[in-house]
Amino acid sequence: MNVADRVRDIVLPILPAHDVELYDVDVQGPLVRVVVDREGGVDLEALGGVTRAVSRALDAADPMPSRYTLEVTSPGVERRLRTPEQFARAIGEVVKVRTTPEVVGDRRVEGVLATADERGITVRSEPEAADDADGATLRTLAYGEIERARTVFEWGTPAPKPGHAEAASGSSRKKRERRP
Repeated sequence: MNVADRVRDIVLPILPAHDVELYDVDVQGPLVRVVVDREGGVDLEALGGVTRAVSRALDAADPMPSRYTLEVTSPGVERRLRTPEQFARAIGEVVKVRTTPEVVGDRRVEGVLATADERGITVRSEPEAADDADGATLRTLAYGEIERARTVFEWGTPAPKPGHAEAASGSSRKKRERRP
């Protein structure tokens, strides 16, 4: 069992008391990153409570042979996708996928994640080549063909600031009155 799996086993029983679920555990050298999430997102207060509880549990279990730095965080708006469960949770979201070098076709795939199961994913891209009736292209990839993947946060058109609607719409500005 590797270090990430040991950390996962220690952390999982702690999280329900904090109303969060485990999104990922990533161990890179001396950095242990525990990523948690919940419906509606995780706030700083929840992250603080989870950090204290996880830190105590890891200190007691001592899963790392040397010193380490613990980071407890949320997945953020652009989430890294690594496991079938993470892909399944992202169905309907825009994703960017980079395939492994040996995969035939474009190495970069971007579109809406249409399906995800235990074998792989299907990404629906618009509209250059048409594989289905509405002009979208479907690209199916096995998990072993994916080098890296993440969700993509799409920025909307910002609403005009209060009192600035006229400037945003291109209307003329009010002239200042001059007093003699």
